[in-house]
Amino acid sequence: MNLGNVVFHARLRRRPPVYGLRAEVAMLARGFGDLEAAVMNKIWDRRAAVTVRDIFDDLSRDRQIAYTTVLSTMDNLHRKRWLERERDGKAYVYQPVMSREERSARLMREAMETGGDADAVLAFFVEQMSPDESAQLKAVIRRVSGRRR
Repeated sequence: MNLGNVVFHARLRRRPPVYGLRAEVAMLARGFGDLEAAVMNKIWDRRAAVTVRDIFDDLSRDRQIAYTTVLSTMDNLHRKRWLERERDGKAYVYQPVMSREERSARLMREAMETGGDADAVLAFFVEQMSPDESAQLKAVIRRVSGRRR
């Protein structure tokens, strides 16, 4: 399907659209399944090493989920190299390989590299910013360019 300059893959048209916060979370967590994204967000929120029990307790407040499901999801994330783990007694203690912010920065870099015209990608990105976000971006650019001199 062609919509102006945007081309949609036929397989993607069948998915129902996702709006609001869920869409933002899904986009941030690209590359993760829904449960993997939920687990990673809980881990990032804690900002410390966690056990499967910690994440199970957090997730089970919001949804009905089995401990073994959380266990296998965290094991999968470890095998995919999103989590590091270390044995602590009979259990593993997990921590993310990168922070949420590092992951977001990598997604931004990927968008710049694969999104077509980099100038257009940046222009669309900046046009969506609030005045506060724009000011924050300018401050970061000044700070980073000062380090590069």
